[in-house]
Amino acid sequence: MKVVLFDIDGTLVNAGGAGARALNQVVREMTGHPEACKSCQLQGGTDKANFENAFAAGAGRKPTKKEMSELTRRYVSRLPSEVRASVKSGKYFKVKGVENFLARLSAGKGVLLGLGTGNLKEGAFIKLEPSGLMKHFAFGGYGCDSHRRCVMLRIAVARAAKTAKAEIKPGEVFVIGDTHRDVEAAKEAGYHSAAVLDGFGDERLILRSGPELMAKDFSDLKPWFIWLGLKKDPRGVQRGTYICPDSPIEHAHYGRTGLDLRDIEDGIRRFRELKKRTAGR
Repeated sequence: MKVVLFDIDGTLVNAGGAGARALNQVVREMTGHPEACKSCQLQGGTDKANFENAFAAGAGRKPTKKEMSELTRRYVSRLPSEVRASVKSGKYFKVKGVENFLARLSAGKGVLLGLGTGNLKEGAFIKLEPSGLMKHFAFGGYGCDSHRRCVMLRIAVARAAKTAKAEIKPGEVFVIGDTHRDVEAAKEAGYHSAAVLDGFGDERLILRSGPELMAKDFSDLKPWFIWLGLKKDPRGVQRGTYICPDSPIEHAHYGRTGLDLRDIEDGIRRFRELKKRTAGR
């Protein structure tokens, strides 16, 4: 069983800034600050953390539990109108190729699709509603589950196991996002990681975070299916990562050895562990 978890913003859809506009409006109503979100890094964060940070930017302090509850209520109430505004203005769109990708994964056997998003559960459904993509997802992990993306992803996998009525091993989980925070959270949880470069993330930070797969979008599905282990590698070599695009040096090295950067890093780690054990004798 393979579990594939998708982030929403910049990975499945671009909601044209609807979430930030809704949050700005709510914080303005509650604190008077006109543009609190400009003081926060929202991309890759969870709504729990983003709401607290935006409120703190406006009020100069963290929200109380009651204020956080009110902020969340107002946000969920405001978000649908902002999403509709994005759709009406032509700023709402699906990431290229994602509809075909999801349809093909859904039609296959042995694959469970879920959400791994920083959005509140209600917010996730609101943002996805115009896209028609929600039909592909039976479970998820959401921004209301935890401040930490790593914990949110693990909760999503626990729900996947309940849905499948089977144990899900970390090596069977594949996380797709568009920021370095998605990649880092997946790695922390022990899952496979991939990044869409045409989303909201900083490409330089994504590269530094070291995802197993990087691609502009889902227009070319071949590397995605190879990464998921649903198609054979054209070189006939079993590998743990499929980096696209590669640097010329990495490409040449892989062509000669069948090893990529992650394989090399794992080899160095095993060598150091062996050296420590040998030295201790």
